[in-house]
Formats: sequence, structure tokens, C-alpha cells
Amino acid sequence: MITDENFAKIKEIVCEILELEEEEVTTEGLFNEEYGADSLRAIEILGALEREFGVVIDQAELVRMTNLRGVYAVVAEIAGWAK
Repeated sequence: MITDENFAKIKEIVCEILELEEEEVTTEGLFNEEYGADSLRAIEILGALEREFGVVIDQAELVRMTNLRGVYAVVAEIAGWAK
């Protein structure tokens, strides 16, 4: 399990955009299949993450950003966080 403040912030952003309580969202839960997120919500998440962390995320990365673990991995890679 990934536990740090960056992960907590990512989860907060995702939950806010998907209009879910943080307890409802798991690390492996699929945004589309389990939480009903559409492509517009995915773009909203991407934009919010870019603003929050000061990074630029290519839309091609959306295929990897299907759950919290994937989102964290993409942002961590782009932001250069230690794994």
C-alpha cells in the first residue's frame, strides 16, 4: 500500500472529481468500471493533477491512469518522486 501525502492528495482530487467519499475508493478500484468515470472525468482528473503538482501529463498516459495506483505511478514518474 502506498502511503504518503502525495498519494493522499491524489486520492482527494480523484474523489472530489468523481464525487465519491474517500472510503469508497480503493487503490486498485477501476475508475470507469467501478466508479462510473467517463473520459471527461479522466481529463478533469488529469488537469487537476497538473495544477496541483506543477507537472504536464500527456493524455496518452490516461490508459495507465485507470485506478489510484496507476495515477500515482504516472504522477510520481513525471514529478520525479522517489519510489
